Amino acid sequence: MAERADGFADIAAVGALLADPTRARMLTALVDGRALPASVLAGESGVAASTASEHLGRLVEGGLLVVERSGRHRYYRLAGSEVAAAIEALAVLAPVRPVNSLRESGRAAAMRRARSCYDHLAGRLGVAVTEKLLEHRALVRIDDVAGTERAQGDPLAAPLREHPYRLGPDAEAVFTALRVDLDALRERRRPLLRFCVDWSEQRHHLSGGLGAAVLSEMESAGWVTRHASRRSITLTPPGALALQDILGLDLTAMERSEPLPH
Repeated sequence: MAERADGFADIAAVGALLADPTRARMLTALVDGRALPASVLAGESGVAASTASEHLGRLVEGGLLVVERSGRHRYYRLAGSEVAAAIEALAVLAPVRPVNSLRESGRAAAMRRARSCYDHLAGRLGVAVTEKLLEHRALVRIDDVAGTERAQGDPLAAPLREHPYRLGPDAEAVFTALRVDLDALRERRRPLLRFCVDWSEQRHHLSGGLGAAVLSEMESAGWVTRHASRRSITLTPPGALALQDILGLDLTAMERSEPLPH
């Protein structure tokens, strides 16, 4: 990340990296935590391979991306979850790009419906699953705010530094039904419970080690599928049935619900 001068973070240096539309599209393509080759990122950004290589070099040098080698190929990924959180936060402040086609409108709707936020589930589906985990006492909120509502002072779109949740009395049974092994997760160094404010819903969604495990297991079970080049996630018919059976998730009601005003 940017070096500090006189005790202050050099925000302008990071801003300069993000100011280019090509680099911004590359970073957005990687927010779901994947590592992608330069050729795919060039296609995502609509630029030639040589141009993509130049932009990727600047992002690596600036500390926003890291590069990994696999054989003759180089794969690029975000330098960490804090980079993804910064991009998600900027999405709230940024103006919405004009939608010029039905296809673009469909993509935007799909992103709001369900997407990956680094390595966990976000969008309307991510918030709805978190809400149901509370209803089924797998999670318990310990402040005076109901459900997944954003509390006063919470950021608009970022991980919560201090979250008001703990595991509930029925956590073991509910997460086992979701194919998640809590004991195995507890043995890992990554924090089990973390939460973000969802930028499109303005409510909390589950992140951290537990959030990552839920999405990973849903994908392994075929309950959700990820698009090869976009962050949107599709809930499959078996996944819809499983979430209805385990959590009582009413997908019809979820589809009717409107995002909360920002």
